[in-house]
Amino acid sequence: MNVGYMSVRHTNVRQHERHGEARCLKVSFAPMDHRSQSRLNGLCGYVVDRVTHLRKDTGWLAARLADPASRVVPVWRSRNLIHVGDDLSAVMLSSEQAGELLALAETVVLLGEDEGIAYFAASVSAQENDLHVRLSMLGEFRDLRDTAALLPAREGTLLAHARAMMFWHQTHQHCGSCGAPTRLKEAGHSRVCTSEDCKRSVYPRTDPAVIVSVGRHDSLLLGRKPDWPAGRFSTVAGFVEPGETLEEAVAREVKEETGIVCAEVTYHSSQPWPFPSSIMLGFHAEASTDEITVDTTELDDARWFTRAQMMDGLLSGSFLLPRSLSISFRLIEDWFDAGRPAGMPTLRELGAGRTW
Repeated sequence: MNVGYMSVRHTNVRQHERHGEARCLKVSFAPMDHRSQSRLNGLCGYVVDRVTHLRKDTGWLAARLADPASRVVPVWRSRNLIHVGDDLSAVMLSSEQAGELLALAETVVLLGEDEGIAYFAASVSAQENDLHVRLSMLGEFRDLRDTAALLPAREGTLLAHARAMMFWHQTHQHCGSCGAPTRLKEAGHSRVCTSEDCKRSVYPRTDPAVIVSVGRHDSLLLGRKPDWPAGRFSTVAGFVEPGETLEEAVAREVKEETGIVCAEVTYHSSQPWPFPSSIMLGFHAEASTDEITVDTTELDDARWFTRAQMMDGLLSGSFLLPRSLSISFRLIEDWFDAGRPAGMPTLRELGAGRTW
């Protein structure tokens, strides 16, 4: 299904038999430019040419690694190197600056090319030596979740790409079929088993997860995890399981975690979420039931919130929403702002999205 370019509205109504209960699931796609919607999400909006056709060209790769214009993004234990000053910025080294880094890196990956500049990521996760100390003099290795919203969109997107690729390499050091070590190929975009009897190739994967804002009348369904700060609520989310569609995953997750039945599911946008390796697929849904039954193995609480309740909680500090970097915030924001009465501030004007 090419949800990125869906332009025709259609509705499919089917009867489902689930847990002994017959229900009707209606799936709708409204005309919209989903690609533009997704570019408004955090860690999106900047696209390099991934030059897939050049990944096997060793001569071209060597020339780009030696090119003074090329840039190298260091990654250390899933953290990105950030220059900390009046404003935050990503540390991207020239090929000259990165000489020792490239020589000692466990993994070097081509991220892509933009305006004649090639971008690479290099993992130094095993380094605790002088190299790590010298890199740390250029900035701080920080968790991207804490810094991305403060970076230019271009830099946040590149760092997210680098982080995701390094995590994949870290978790695929051995063949899943025979257990032999694997080696890097195609500029870091595949790994091949070193066993002559196997030679299995594997390629970077991302785990699809659905995330959904569920509305009912003039209220929005939000839940909270037990380990979250007091007062923090967010949208329902969960991984897509084998053998189900995205829409079915939405309905299942909402039903399992809150007991609420979804009647209409509409695709909104997507967001790469390399924490560690997901793609978040955002939806809006309309509920056909009201009574909440919380799955306490997943959630600490779940409630219906009106816009007025959200506003009062945000102003008093008793109610927190996800940071603005996340697609969860965008889903809540779109629902809140679209239906707010005249005179009510927008969600951002109320200060939402600044903290966890």
